[in-house]
Amino acid sequence: MESLPRDLNGLRVSRETMDRLHGFVALFRKWARAINLVAPSTLAELWRRHVVDSAQIYALHPGPRHWVDLGSGGGFPGIVTGILLAEAGDGWVHLVESNNKKAAFLRTAILETGARASVHPIRIEEAPRVIEHCDAISARALADLDLLLEFGFPWAERNADLRFFLHKGRDYQREVDKAVGRWSFDLVKHRSIVEPDSFVLEIANLSQRPS
Repeated sequence: MESLPRDLNGLRVSRETMDRLHGFVALFRKWARAINLVAPSTLAELWRRHVVDSAQIYALHPGPRHWVDLGSGGGFPGIVTGILLAEAGDGWVHLVESNNKKAAFLRTAILETGARASVHPIRIEEAPRVIEHCDAISARALADLDLLLEFGFPWAERNADLRFFLHKGRDYQREVDKAVGRWSFDLVKHRSIVEPDSFVLEIANLSQRPS
């Protein structure tokens, strides 16, 4: 098992925030024995592969913003973002997770870490009716880019400044090429600080192309 460092690959946070993140990792490992929260092959590098990988999202778009995290699963990046927002003392993360066991884990994580977040145990398609507004959308290992943009489009129609931050692997260009058939958007590619072949796609000014 990897040791827990006192930094987030250059992202400066308080000791209290680091303690919260370490507490989250301990809770995650406990729950992961009973339910499948991430690929078991990545548990040995949980801090680097999941915590630091998630924290880079906040580093790209810091500040007290309101996030929607789609398919929150084991809390990456949503819970990590919520913990970082707790240090800011403002902002919120809406965690959308339809699996009841994972939603229960997320609620426990919020209670134990003080993350600024809430859980919505609903299908992603229902979320725009429940969550009225957001400034940013995150998703990790969830779906093809085309579908993620479809999920987020109702919020984009309400907020012209909305940004997506989506983790994607080396095959991201295929997904981008497919998505531009339906959508118009501005794209900035941020190379992952964890996996050199992976990227965080920052998408803004989303609109639907005429059919």
